[in-house]
Amino acid sequence: MASPKHFLDLSAVAASDLRLIMNDAMSRKQAFKAGQGDKPLAGKMLAMIFEKPSTRTRVSFDVGMRQLGGETLFLSGTEMQLGRAETIGDTARVLSRYVDAIMIRTTDHARMLELAEHATVPVINALTDDTHPCQIMADIMTFEEHRGPVKGKTIAWTGDGNNVLHSLVEGAARFGYRMNMAVPLGSEPKDHYLNWARNEGAEIMLCHDADRAVAGVDCVVTDTWVSMNQEHRARGHNVFQPYQVNSALMAQADKDALFMHCLPAHRGEEVTDEVIDGPQSVVFDEAENRLHAQKSILAWCLGAI
Repeated sequence: MASPKHFLDLSAVAASDLRLIMNDAMSRKQAFKAGQGDKPLAGKMLAMIFEKPSTRTRVSFDVGMRQLGGETLFLSGTEMQLGRAETIGDTARVLSRYVDAIMIRTTDHARMLELAEHATVPVINALTDDTHPCQIMADIMTFEEHRGPVKGKTIAWTGDGNNVLHSLVEGAARFGYRMNMAVPLGSEPKDHYLNWARNEGAEIMLCHDADRAVAGVDCVVTDTWVSMNQEHRARGHNVFQPYQVNSALMAQADKDALFMHCLPAHRGEEVTDEVIDGPQSVVFDEAENRLHAQKSILAWCLGAI
Protein backbone atom coordinates (compact mmCIF):
# COMPACT_ATOMS: atom_id res chain seq x y z
CA MET A 1 0.00 0.00 0.00
CA ALA A 2 1.33 3.44 -0.95
CA SER A 3 2.08 5.85 1.87
CA PRO A 4 -0.63 8.49 2.43
CA LYS A 5 0.06 12.06 1.30
CA HIS A 6 0.02 13.94 4.57
CA PHE A 7 0.01 17.75 4.88
CA LEU A 8 1.80 18.18 8.19
CA ASP A 9 4.19 21.11 7.71
CA LEU A 10 5.49 23.18 4.81
CA SER A 11 8.93 21.67 5.44
CA ALA A 12 7.47 18.20 4.87
CA VAL A 13 6.00 18.99 1.44
CA ALA A 14 8.12 19.62 -1.65
CA ALA A 15 8.18 23.17 -3.00
CA SER A 16 6.86 21.89 -6.33
CA ASP A 17 3.86 20.31 -4.61
CA LEU A 18 3.15 23.46 -2.62
CA ARG A 19 3.16 25.45 -5.85
CA LEU A 20 0.86 22.87 -7.44
CA ILE A 21 -1.55 23.27 -4.52
CA MET A 22 -1.31 27.08 -4.71
CA ASN A 23 -2.03 27.19 -8.44
CA ASP A 24 -4.95 24.82 -8.00
CA ALA A 25 -6.36 27.01 -5.22
CA MET A 26 -6.22 30.07 -7.48
CA SER A 27 -8.03 28.17 -10.24
CA ARG A 28 -10.64 26.74 -7.90
CA LYS A 29 -11.39 30.16 -6.46
CA GLN A 30 -11.89 31.61 -9.94
CA ALA A 31 -14.15 28.72 -10.89
CA PHE A 32 -16.14 29.10 -7.68
CA LYS A 33 -16.65 32.83 -8.30
CA ALA A 34 -17.87 31.98 -11.81
CA GLY A 35 -20.37 29.48 -10.47
CA GLN A 36 -18.40 26.55 -11.82
CA GLY A 37 -16.34 23.79 -10.26
CA ASP A 38 -16.09 20.03 -10.10
CA LYS A 39 -16.74 17.50 -7.34
CA PRO A 40 -13.49 15.49 -7.24
CA LEU A 41 -14.03 14.27 -3.67
CA ALA A 42 -17.55 12.91 -4.12
CA GLY A 43 -18.04 9.95 -1.81
CA LYS A 44 -15.07 10.92 0.39
CA MET A 45 -15.30 11.49 4.15
CA LEU A 46 -13.10 13.84 6.19
CA ALA A 47 -12.84 13.37 9.96
CA MET A 48 -12.22 16.71 11.69
CA ILE A 49 -10.63 16.38 15.14
CA PHE A 50 -10.76 19.56 17.22
CA GLU A 51 -8.85 19.40 20.48
CA LYS A 52 -8.57 23.18 20.16
CA PRO A 53 -11.78 24.87 18.92
CA SER A 54 -11.85 27.29 15.99
CA THR A 55 -14.74 28.83 14.10
CA ARG A 56 -12.75 29.60 10.94
CA THR A 57 -11.02 26.25 10.71
CA ARG A 58 -14.18 24.24 11.27
CA VAL A 59 -16.31 26.24 8.85
CA SER A 60 -13.66 26.50 6.12
CA PHE A 61 -12.81 22.78 6.13
CA ASP A 62 -16.47 21.75 6.39
CA VAL A 63 -17.63 24.04 3.59
CA GLY A 64 -14.56 23.27 1.48
CA MET A 65 -15.03 19.52 1.69
CA ARG A 66 -18.70 19.88 0.79
CA GLN A 67 -17.90 22.13 -2.17
CA LEU A 68 -15.61 19.37 -3.45
CA GLY A 69 -18.45 16.86 -3.15
CA GLY A 70 -17.35 15.17 0.06
CA GLU A 71 -18.68 14.99 3.60
CA THR A 72 -17.28 15.74 7.04
CA LEU A 73 -17.46 14.27 10.53
CA PHE A 74 -16.80 16.57 13.50
CA LEU A 75 -15.02 15.06 16.52
CA SER A 76 -14.34 17.20 19.59
CA GLY A 77 -11.43 16.73 21.95
CA THR A 78 -13.72 15.44 24.69
CA GLU A 79 -15.15 12.82 22.34
CA MET A 80 -11.76 11.66 21.09
CA GLN A 81 -9.62 11.72 24.27
CA LEU A 82 -6.54 11.09 22.13
CA GLY A 83 -3.96 9.05 23.96
CA ARG A 84 -6.17 8.59 27.03
CA ALA A 85 -8.98 6.12 26.31
CA GLU A 86 -6.71 4.31 23.82
CA THR A 87 -3.35 4.95 22.23
CA ILE A 88 -3.09 7.56 19.51
CA GLY A 89 -1.77 4.85 17.20
CA ASP A 90 -4.86 2.70 17.70
CA THR A 91 -7.15 5.69 17.16
CA ALA A 92 -5.33 6.47 13.91
CA ARG A 93 -5.65 2.90 12.68
CA VAL A 94 -9.36 2.71 13.50
CA LEU A 95 -10.25 6.08 11.96
CA SER A 96 -8.33 5.08 8.84
CA ARG A 97 -10.81 2.21 8.37
CA TYR A 98 -13.78 4.60 8.50
CA VAL A 99 -12.75 7.80 6.71
CA ASP A 100 -10.67 8.93 3.74
CA ALA A 101 -8.71 11.71 5.47
CA ILE A 102 -8.18 13.15 8.94
CA MET A 103 -7.81 16.83 9.83
CA ILE A 104 -6.56 17.65 13.33
CA ARG A 105 -6.31 20.89 15.30
CA THR A 106 -4.45 20.27 18.53
CA THR A 107 -2.33 21.91 21.21
CA ASP A 108 0.31 19.17 20.91
CA HIS A 109 2.48 18.98 17.78
CA ALA A 110 3.86 15.58 18.80
CA ARG A 111 0.33 14.19 19.03
CA MET A 112 -0.38 15.29 15.45
CA LEU A 113 2.83 13.64 14.23
CA GLU A 114 2.01 10.43 16.08
CA LEU A 115 -1.45 10.35 14.54
CA ALA A 116 0.07 10.71 11.07
CA GLU A 117 2.69 8.05 11.78
CA HIS A 118 0.01 5.40 12.33
CA ALA A 119 -2.76 6.58 9.98
CA THR A 120 -3.13 4.88 6.61
CA VAL A 121 -5.09 7.85 5.22
CA PRO A 122 -3.84 11.43 4.78
CA VAL A 123 -3.56 13.60 7.89
CA ILE A 124 -3.80 17.40 7.64
CA ASN A 125 -2.34 19.72 10.28
CA ALA A 126 -4.99 22.39 10.83
CA LEU A 127 -2.93 23.91 13.67
CA THR A 128 -0.68 22.77 16.48
CA ASP A 129 1.16 24.62 19.22
CA ASP A 130 4.20 24.66 16.90
CA THR A 131 2.92 25.31 13.36
CA HIS A 132 -0.02 26.47 11.24
CA PRO A 133 0.77 25.53 7.61
CA CYS A 134 -2.77 25.92 6.23
CA GLN A 135 -2.77 29.56 7.31
CA ILE A 136 0.44 30.28 5.45
CA MET A 137 -0.93 28.75 2.26
CA ALA A 138 -3.84 31.18 2.53
CA ASP A 139 -1.45 34.06 3.27
CA ILE A 140 0.76 33.38 0.25
CA MET A 141 -2.31 32.97 -1.95
CA THR A 142 -3.59 36.34 -0.72
CA PHE A 143 -0.26 38.06 -1.29
CA GLU A 144 0.02 36.74 -4.83
CA GLU A 145 -3.54 37.77 -5.67
CA HIS A 146 -2.73 41.35 -4.69
CA ARG A 147 0.96 41.73 -5.54
CA GLY A 148 2.00 38.90 -7.86
CA PRO A 149 4.70 36.28 -7.20
CA VAL A 150 5.96 36.28 -3.63
CA LYS A 151 9.41 35.01 -4.61
CA GLY A 152 12.02 37.68 -3.92
CA LYS A 153 9.67 39.80 -1.80
CA THR A 154 10.14 40.53 1.90
CA ILE A 155 7.63 39.70 4.61
CA ALA A 156 7.96 41.08 8.13
CA TRP A 157 6.56 39.69 11.35
CA THR A 158 6.20 41.67 14.54
CA GLY A 159 5.02 40.27 17.87
CA ASP A 160 5.22 36.85 19.50
CA GLY A 161 7.38 34.04 18.09
CA ASN A 162 4.47 31.63 17.77
CA ASN A 163 3.18 28.79 15.57
CA VAL A 164 2.13 31.06 12.70
CA LEU A 165 5.61 32.56 12.60
CA HIS A 166 7.20 29.10 12.55
CA SER A 167 5.22 28.24 9.43
CA LEU A 168 5.98 31.62 7.84
CA VAL A 169 9.67 30.88 8.36
CA GLU A 170 9.28 27.48 6.67
CA GLY A 171 7.38 29.20 3.88
CA ALA A 172 10.34 31.49 3.22
CA ALA A 173 12.38 28.44 2.25
CA ARG A 174 9.62 26.87 0.19
CA PHE A 175 8.34 29.99 -1.65
CA GLY A 176 11.52 32.06 -1.84
CA TYR A 177 10.61 35.22 0.07
CA ARG A 178 12.83 36.96 2.62
CA MET A 179 11.63 36.82 6.22
CA ASN A 180 12.23 39.60 8.76
CA MET A 181 10.95 39.23 12.30
CA ALA A 182 10.94 41.45 15.37
CA VAL A 183 10.02 39.88 18.70
CA PRO A 184 10.60 40.78 22.36
CA LEU A 185 13.47 39.15 24.21
CA GLY A 186 12.31 35.77 25.43
CA SER A 187 9.64 35.40 22.73
CA GLU A 188 11.89 34.25 19.89
CA PRO A 189 10.77 31.50 17.51
CA LYS A 190 12.25 28.06 18.07
CA ASP A 191 15.76 27.55 16.70
CA HIS A 192 14.66 24.36 14.94
CA TYR A 193 12.57 26.32 12.43
CA LEU A 194 15.13 29.07 11.91
CA ASN A 195 17.97 26.61 11.39
CA TRP A 196 15.97 24.47 8.97
CA ALA A 197 14.97 27.45 6.84
CA ARG A 198 18.49 28.87 6.74
CA ASN A 199 19.91 25.48 5.80
CA GLU A 200 17.41 25.43 2.93
CA GLY A 201 18.76 28.77 1.71
CA ALA A 202 16.14 31.15 3.10
CA GLU A 203 17.10 34.72 4.00
CA ILE A 204 16.03 35.11 7.63
CA MET A 205 16.55 38.16 9.85
CA LEU A 206 15.66 38.11 13.55
CA CYS A 207 15.83 41.23 15.71
CA HIS A 208 14.08 43.01 18.57
CA ASP A 209 13.35 46.28 16.72
CA ALA A 210 10.02 46.48 14.89
CA ASP A 211 11.03 49.53 12.84
CA ARG A 212 14.12 47.72 11.59
CA ALA A 213 12.20 44.56 10.68
CA VAL A 214 9.46 46.43 8.83
CA ALA A 215 11.62 48.94 6.93
CA GLY A 216 10.81 48.76 3.21
CA VAL A 217 9.05 45.38 3.35
CA ASP A 218 6.24 44.21 1.08
CA CYS A 219 4.00 42.75 3.77
CA VAL A 220 3.59 43.12 7.54
CA VAL A 221 2.11 40.23 9.52
CA THR A 222 1.18 39.91 13.18
CA ASP A 223 -0.98 37.76 15.44
CA THR A 224 -2.74 37.99 18.77
CA TRP A 225 -0.84 38.07 22.03
CA VAL A 226 -3.50 36.13 23.96
CA SER A 227 -2.06 32.70 23.22
CA MET A 228 0.64 33.49 25.76
CA ASN A 229 0.32 32.42 29.38
CA GLN A 230 -1.41 34.69 31.87
CA GLU A 231 1.82 36.13 33.24
CA HIS A 232 2.78 37.33 29.78
CA ARG A 233 -0.79 38.43 29.14
CA ALA A 234 -0.75 40.64 32.22
CA ARG A 235 2.46 42.35 31.19
CA GLY A 236 1.74 42.18 27.49
CA HIS A 237 1.30 45.90 27.00
CA ASN A 238 4.70 46.54 28.56
CA VAL A 239 6.58 43.84 26.66
CA PHE A 240 4.74 43.82 23.34
CA GLN A 241 3.53 47.40 22.94
CA PRO A 242 6.61 48.39 20.87
CA TYR A 243 5.60 45.64 18.41
CA GLN A 244 2.05 46.86 17.84
CA VAL A 245 1.19 47.35 14.17
CA ASN A 246 -0.07 50.92 13.89
CA SER A 247 0.04 53.61 11.24
CA ALA A 248 3.50 54.76 12.32
CA LEU A 249 4.92 51.26 11.94
CA MET A 250 3.18 50.65 8.60
CA ALA A 251 4.70 53.91 7.36
CA GLN A 252 8.14 52.27 7.68
CA ALA A 253 7.15 49.58 5.15
CA ASP A 254 6.89 49.98 1.39
CA LYS A 255 4.05 52.32 0.44
CA ASP A 256 2.25 49.40 -1.23
CA ALA A 257 2.85 46.97 1.64
CA LEU A 258 0.00 44.70 2.69
CA PHE A 259 -1.11 44.03 6.26
CA MET A 260 -2.05 40.49 7.31
CA HIS A 261 -3.46 38.87 10.45
CA CYS A 262 -4.86 35.35 10.71
CA LEU A 263 -7.72 36.54 12.98
CA PRO A 264 -9.32 36.78 15.43
CA ALA A 265 -7.65 40.09 16.20
CA HIS A 266 -7.56 41.92 19.50
CA ARG A 267 -7.98 45.46 18.25
CA GLY A 268 -5.97 48.00 20.17
CA GLU A 269 -3.42 45.40 21.22
CA GLU A 270 -1.37 43.83 18.42
CA VAL A 271 -3.00 46.04 15.76
CA THR A 272 -4.91 49.30 15.71
CA ASP A 273 -8.29 49.84 14.07
CA GLU A 274 -6.82 52.27 11.56
CA VAL A 275 -4.52 49.55 10.21
CA ILE A 276 -6.79 46.51 10.25
CA ASP A 277 -9.63 48.55 8.68
CA GLY A 278 -7.31 50.50 6.40
CA PRO A 279 -6.58 50.20 2.67
CA GLN A 280 -3.47 48.06 3.14
CA SER A 281 -5.30 45.40 5.15
CA VAL A 282 -6.22 42.14 3.42
CA VAL A 283 -7.25 40.20 6.53
CA PHE A 284 -10.68 39.21 5.24
CA ASP A 285 -9.23 38.07 1.92
CA GLU A 286 -6.92 35.87 4.00
CA ALA A 287 -9.89 34.43 5.85
CA GLU A 288 -11.71 33.74 2.58
CA ASN A 289 -8.65 32.12 1.07
CA ARG A 290 -8.42 29.61 3.90
CA LEU A 291 -11.43 28.01 2.22
CA HIS A 292 -9.88 27.78 -1.22
CA ALA A 293 -6.35 26.89 -0.11
CA GLN A 294 -7.67 24.09 2.08
CA LYS A 295 -9.83 22.74 -0.73
CA SER A 296 -6.71 22.30 -2.80
CA ILE A 297 -4.82 20.78 0.14
CA LEU A 298 -7.63 18.24 0.48
CA ALA A 299 -7.60 17.55 -3.26
CA TRP A 300 -3.82 17.07 -3.24
CA CYS A 301 -3.89 14.76 -0.23
CA LEU A 302 -6.59 12.62 -1.83
CA GLY A 303 -4.99 12.45 -5.27
CA ALA A 304 -7.43 14.75 -7.07
CA ILE A 305 -4.66 17.04 -8.38
